[in-house]
Amino acid sequence: MEETEEEKKDEADYKRLHSFPLIRHSDMPEEMRVETMELCVTACEKFATNNESAAKMIKETMDKRFGSSWHVVIGEGFGFEITHEVKNLLYMFFGGSLAVCVWKCS
Repeated sequence: MEETEEEKKDEADYKRLHSFPLIRHSDMPEEMRVETMELCVTACEKFATNNESAAKMIKETMDKRFGSSWHVVIGEGFGFEITHEVKNLLYMFFGGSLAVCVWKCS
């Protein structure tokens, strides 16, 4: 059962289409937002099958770079209502249906 060239091309197109981050909402300053977005993409790619490890990596890195009290949720099909510090929220999608929410609350 070997994949045909057409199936491989379709899969590659799908991965390329859904491999960019889509920011849904952010009130972070530009520099912090770009750095956080890159960190989220790196963590999600590194731990593609383990959202808990990806969230832990993002949280620990954010705590070191921008001070403590960062929170991270990664998953599919969840809802939330949070309280956060102004200019410390990033909500994005990655890889199609994977949602990442990063916020600071002290």
